[in-house]
Order: sequence, then structure tokens, then C-alpha cells
Amino acid sequence: MFLLNHHRDYRTALHPEDIVTLGPAGADAITAHLAARPNHVPTPLHNLPALAAALGIGTLFIKDEGQRLGLGSFKALGGAYAVIQLALEASSETLGRQLGDADMNDPAVRAAAAGMTFACATDGNHGRSVAQGAQLLGAKAVIFVHGGVSDERVAAIARFGAEMVRVAGTYDDSVVEAARVATERGWTIVSDTSWEGYERIPGLVMQGYTAIAREGLAQMQAQFGGERPSHVFVQAGVGGIAAALAAQMETSLGDERPFFTVVEPSRAACIFEAAKQGKPGKIPHGAPTVMAMLECYDPSPLALRVLYRAADAFMTAEDSDAVEAMNRLARPAAGEPAIVAGESGAAGLAGLLAALRDPQARAALKLDGSSCVFLVNTEGATDPARYAELVGLKPEEVA
Repeated sequence: MFLLNHHRDYRTALHPEDIVTLGPAGADAITAHLAARPNHVPTPLHNLPALAAALGIGTLFIKDEGQRLGLGSFKALGGAYAVIQLALEASSETLGRQLGDADMNDPAVRAAAAGMTFACATDGNHGRSVAQGAQLLGAKAVIFVHGGVSDERVAAIARFGAEMVRVAGTYDDSVVEAARVATERGWTIVSDTSWEGYERIPGLVMQGYTAIAREGLAQMQAQFGGERPSHVFVQAGVGGIAAALAAQMETSLGDERPFFTVVEPSRAACIFEAAKQGKPGKIPHGAPTVMAMLECYDPSPLALRVLYRAADAFMTAEDSDAVEAMNRLARPAAGEPAIVAGESGAAGLAGLLAALRDPQARAALKLDGSSCVFLVNTEGATDPARYAELVGLKPEEVA
């Protein structure tokens, strides 16, 4: 399915709060934070000319978040960042002086964090990030997962010392349960989705994701002759990464920003439906999608506020598109790097493949031999067994 953005807010100015959070100042804040993280290096941006030629487009760039901060996912930028900022704020209030990212290891910060419990719901990657942030500061993390989260992904979160809680139902059910329990017990809920009266913390999570666009545009400038993308395809679950990148592209490039398309699994297309209806709403739960990290049925209102203004199109991809994308990246043309892309990580490329096969979408998007497309591999093989099943190779064999 393909839909051009016809919302009444389309192409109007971003909400002032979203400009502050997701614009240049927000990207500056996450850049400063990452500079204080000892194990941080920018993730690679790959140019894939042979794949671009095979697809009939001019240039194809993929930003590989499968190597982000040792967590294998772009989510490493969001949850941990929010946890650390919240702990720094609590410490600043206690001490009566302003603390920043350079003070993460200050004994006063660790003392304040030791009395804090951070909770969240997750499909896997966001929970791992929240747990990592809590562990870095000596805080406690309680992570809620629904029944569809694999044991391997649960174990990967638990390795950071988090307490794990299983919830019956879907991801959206786990969000509700995590918020209920956290409120009852006085914990800080660090969600990557928003609801009425709860926007600041999801905003911090999304602010972390702006680093992807900031880094990617800088790498295109420095490494690839100053190329700029004409098209961006970014996957969405509740919409956080798509909104963060759309806002950053808009505030960084202005009228020269690329045509921005949001991609979702056809079996869990809550953003697409919100774009179609012109308002948010929970969609019915259906058959599970292979793109498990994107299996969300209730969009984030905060993300939608941005996407209604700054996204140009919305589309869905089939599970078969995602599996094809994983395999294309795992078996590249000679001379191009192999990229380990998980089921959800490859969804941006899955959307591009689907758009190129659809004459109507291809024409509406104006995809041709001059197009420069920017994608994000949002995760590596965060479930190695599932990856091997779908690709026929183990992640380490591809890498």
C-alpha cells in the first residue's frame, strides 16, 4: 500500500517544541553525549553502487546501526540517553548545581541513580538500551516484554542486570502494563511512545535518534563528495525514528530536504492508518509479522505530530520484501560490503524494493536513475537464530 501525505498539517512548520527537541539543538545535545561515551564511534555509511544499479536508481546509501554502542541497534541512542539525562537532572536538583554528560561517573550522580528504578516496555532493542543506561549509572531497570519476544532477546536484555517481566498480549499491552506498575511503585517510565501528558521522556528518546541523520549527512559530505539524498525510506513501529529523522532532515536541509517515506509492515501499519484517517488510533491486532521490532498497533502521538508535517509519503512492505532485503544485503555484489540486517533492520530497503515494483508508487516518488536514496539498517542480527533461519547463513558468516 502507498499513500501520499494529504494531512492538513503537511508542509506546515514543525511544532516549536519539536524543533527544540529534534532540530539542531537536539542533535547538538546527543552529539555532546556521545562524545562523553568512551566506546562510541559513528556507525558506518555504506555506498552500494552495484545494488543501486541493479535497482535502477542512481545512488544508494545505507547507514548501518547494527554496530551502534555494542547493542546492535539504533535503539542504543534513545533509551540509554534518556536514562542518563534523567539521572543527571535528578542529581543536579539534589546538589543544587548543573551536571552534564561529562559528570556521568561523578559519585554524586551514581548515588542519585542508585535510588532510581527505570522501567519500560519493549520488543527487545529499546529495553536493552534502557537496561544498559541503568547499568552504566548503577540504577535499577525493570523491563516488560510481551509474549512474542523471543527468549534470546529477553536474555540479551537480562545480561545488563535488568529484572524481566512477561506480559500477556501485544507490545501495546506491555506498554500499558509497564506504565501502570511504574506509576504504582514510583518508578520512572522510559517509553519510546507517547500519550497524553507524557511527551518529554519519549522526546528525549527520539532526540537520541537524531544522531543518525546528523552523522549520515556529515558522512555524505566528507566521504562522498558532498552528495545529498533525494529520497529517504525509514521504517516505523510507533514512529519514533521516522519522526526524529524527518525533523532533523527538515531543520538541517530546509527546502532541499529529501522526499521522506515512512515504511511499515503491512501486518502492523498503525502509522499508515493514522495517515489515511488523519488522526491517531489503535488498529486491530492481526497475524504476527517477521519484522517483529516494528509490530506496533498504536502510534505515538508525538511522532505523528512530526510526521503529519514532515513526511511526504507512507507505505507498507510485505514480510517477503523484508526477507529479500536481508538476503540482498547479506550477499552483495563483488566489491561491496556485506551488511548484517535483521528482519526489522532491513525494512527500509524492503520499502524501497516494494516501491520500485509498484509503477504508481515509483512514479509518485519520482524514483529514477538520478535518485540518491538514504536508508537505515536499524538493527543487526539481534536474534541470531532467526536471522540464520531467514538468510541461510549465520550472522558471523555474513560479517
